[in-house]
Amino acid sequence: MPSKAELVCVDPARIQEIWSHVRPLLELASRATCLSAFADFEADILAGRSLVWIAWNGRAIEAAAATSLINSDLGRVCVITLCAGRAMKRWLKLVDRIEAYARDEGCGRIRIFGRKGWLRVLEGYEARHVVMDKLLV
Repeated sequence: MPSKAELVCVDPARIQEIWSHVRPLLELASRATCLSAFADFEADILAGRSLVWIAWNGRAIEAAAATSLINSDLGRVCVITLCAGRAMKRWLKLVDRIEAYARDEGCGRIRIFGRKGWLRVLEGYEARHVVMDKLLV
């Protein structure tokens, strides 16, 4: 059985080296929410405007996430824009490392763009706003 997963922040200068491995996971996350076009997320990642984080078990990537930093009227915010993977119980607690990174970067909060199901598994997170869609035909 693989060892416990560890979180690795991918140096933006080296993203091309692993992009073919993480792209399918991140694209899956994007398609699950349809909050933005995956091409926009991809462009931000490849240009170094967003960071990629991987849960690595020593042999394989179990999960991948993307973050970006934004400024809001409430202060600096770290946004987890995408996250997908396998064996969630093995890597879910690694979000603590992203939270530590956000604090180090002067962020006062973390925001997650994702499905409501994340609320059931992440401690301390609450739904503060909603996204409403109306299909126009």
